Amino acid sequence: MEIVLIVVHLLIVMALAVVVLLQRSEGGGLGIGGGGSGPSGFLTGRGQANVLTRTTAILGAAFFATSLALAIIASRTSAPRSIIDQVAPGATSPAPPGAPASGGVLDQLNQMQRPAPPAPPTAPAIPAPPRSN
Repeated sequence: MEIVLIVVHLLIVMALAVVVLLQRSEGGGLGIGGGGSGPSGFLTGRGQANVLTRTTAILGAAFFATSLALAIIASRTSAPRSIIDQVAPGATSPAPPGAPASGGVLDQLNQMQRPAPPAPPTAPAIPAPPRSN
């Protein structure tokens, strides 16, 4: 269903681009037949504008509808996931605070942010008593 909708969406996009390019702009643009008069005219100038305007509106509405449908289908088929919630390969459970890191990026960052354990206290040096000779 999704692939069919994507193909229809792409066809609508291409048709919409062609119809927009065919419309006559203030500077002439790529309008059909040089104004619609004479033997090469597609329709009269006014009729051509009406047909292209309606076609553009219909294709625009179809583009909007297929875009919404594709967004709804995409949201239902895939659950929202976060990279942060994923477990590193090989790690089955989060390591306790004192255990070595399992190699994941988050574990390495957590270990870098953790303050270094304090050094064990050392006994102050006792000065040697003076010797008398």
